[in-house]
Amino acid sequence: MTLNSIGLDLKKAEALAGELNVLLANFQIYYQNLRGIHWNIKGKRFFELHVKFEELYNDANIKVDLIAERILTLGFTPLHTFDDYSKKASIPVGQDISVDENAVGLIEESLTGLLKIERSILENSGTINDEGTNAMMSDFIAEQEKTIWMLKAWMNETV
Repeated sequence: MTLNSIGLDLKKAEALAGELNVLLANFQIYYQNLRGIHWNIKGKRFFELHVKFEELYNDANIKVDLIAERILTLGFTPLHTFDDYSKKASIPVGQDISVDENAVGLIEESLTGLLKIERSILENSGTINDEGTNAMMSDFIAEQEKTIWMLKAWMNETV
């Protein structure tokens, strides 16, 4: 068995880096969606949502960097072109969304999709004893679950 520079099985770390690249692609789409709804939101809740969407896209931008750096830490190259992101992403692309409930619904749907990917990564990183990826995924999941709860409360939906 060949190990990478942080002591993980190289082939298993490569597979995990592939999964992280899928997460990275989806986070880039999510980030761009947030930018678009931040710019285009209209209506009586503009001030409240404009600020919230900025908070969310700033957080997503940080997470994009963390994911890319984790891929590099594992010894592999993060995706970095829009073409790659479009090919690998599965969450919806929001276009011309300016209605508050549609915007919040897109965020909720996107976070639900991200959680599925993150849970799969968490399970796989656990099997190779990759505590760095485990910790990052656990943090992302806990935060996003809370955000989904808050979005559902805003929409007056049940969890």
